[in-house]
Amino acid sequence: MASVIDDIADGDLAVDDGLVTQSLDEILLAMIALSDDETHGTGLMEALSRLFDAQLSPGTVYPRLHDLEADDTLTVHELVQTKQYSIDDAETAASQIEEAAYRHFVIGMFLHASLDAV
Repeated sequence: MASVIDDIADGDLAVDDGLVTQSLDEILLAMIALSDDETHGTGLMEALSRLFDAQLSPGTVYPRLHDLEADDTLTVHELVQTKQYSIDDAETAASQIEEAAYRHFVIGMFLHASLDAV
């Protein structure tokens, strides 16, 4: 995975699997966009575990990858024993990632503002 992802993984960030699942499409798109390799399903699940301590099943991750492929947001490259994913529609991928980032930012700002009241 790209060095940006490795830098994030150096921290001790554990995120609830449900929170990761809620934004899984955008997280997968971001991981694929940032990655130089390891964009196959197993590599992506390992990265989710390493980055967020999320233990998502293949039954959660692969259908999302297939949906993103069906929407023409991702392209699948058939290799000998696996499939590599890459961004096919950069505009759609960027828009989805930006919208998710904004939603999380707004929630984060609200929670941060409440710290003064606690």
